[in-house]
Amino acid sequence: MEAIKAIWEFVQNQLLGMKWLSDLIGNGLAAFGLDISNRWIGSIQFFVYDVIKISFLLCFLIFIISYIQSYFPPERSKKILGRFHGIGANSVAALLGTVTPFCSCSSIPLFIGFTSAGLPLGVTFSFLISSPMVDLGSLVLLMSIFGAKVAILYVIFGLIIAVIGGTVIEKLHVEKHVESFIFTAGSVDIESPELTKKDRLTYAKEQMLSTFKKVLPYILIGVGIGAMIHNWIPEEWVVSLLGRNNPFGVILATLIGIPMYADIFGTIPIAEALLFKGAQLGTVLSFMMGVTTLSLPSLIMLRKAVKPKLLALFIGICTLGIILVGYLFNALQSFIV
Repeated sequence: MEAIKAIWEFVQNQLLGMKWLSDLIGNGLAAFGLDISNRWIGSIQFFVYDVIKISFLLCFLIFIISYIQSYFPPERSKKILGRFHGIGANSVAALLGTVTPFCSCSSIPLFIGFTSAGLPLGVTFSFLISSPMVDLGSLVLLMSIFGAKVAILYVIFGLIIAVIGGTVIEKLHVEKHVESFIFTAGSVDIESPELTKKDRLTYAKEQMLSTFKKVLPYILIGVGIGAMIHNWIPEEWVVSLLGRNNPFGVILATLIGIPMYADIFGTIPIAEALLFKGAQLGTVLSFMMGVTTLSLPSLIMLRKAVKPKLLALFIGICTLGIILVGYLFNALQSFIV
């Protein structure tokens, strides 16, 4: 058992967490006579390390996920979802969201396509919630920073929010609050040509490069903010706002995250720095969920497809679910960290 534990710690710290890279950068800066305990130098070390680590993991993960995704074009996804009914369909839609695009804005066109193709509204909303909140990439990156227990629970709770949210929307029969043009839009029934292995590898490479170019600015911004929090913001500030003594920390973090726009890869460095400074785990994860699921640009896009009452219902369900998950993580923090 000890041997297995030691192997897993090596995988988590050195392969996923790439701690060797942080040490290498620190030694390199020290070799130039720079003091890594200095705030400016420490910020540089944090920035370079996190940008390289996240970029490497991101490109690797996007390539793998895109290759998997090549087997699930919209029309095939629609056929898969059409075979299930009730909560089973919501669960499959939530799981399908884990192998689809990385941000909320890129998920909305698929949501519109699925809805126009005649899939139940609750099913398409389960997909819409799950797609930006949880994916295979987030699982691996969360494991590299927070550990396997936290990463797995994050994905499980995210899927639960997606399934419950879609189920509630379906039970309320709110189809009349979808804009009429959605139901008359073209469906996703077009057959895709069979792809060869070479085609799939080419597709995965193109998706990797395209997604990385789009995501890179958010990585740089997120890591920059994380470096500032990590080295410049006093620990007592973070603890007073997002620590154990503030019972409203989860609510505050969720509401702060909602207007922001980033994907999970740009949000993780901020979450890592906040946790290091003393913020509670659930509070940090609620912030991440709020940013990735309810970003302002995605809500503006979604408003084009649904009417205000349904948009408000979607925001309310997601916000309540995220807050409850945050408090649950805080309650379990001593057991899972």
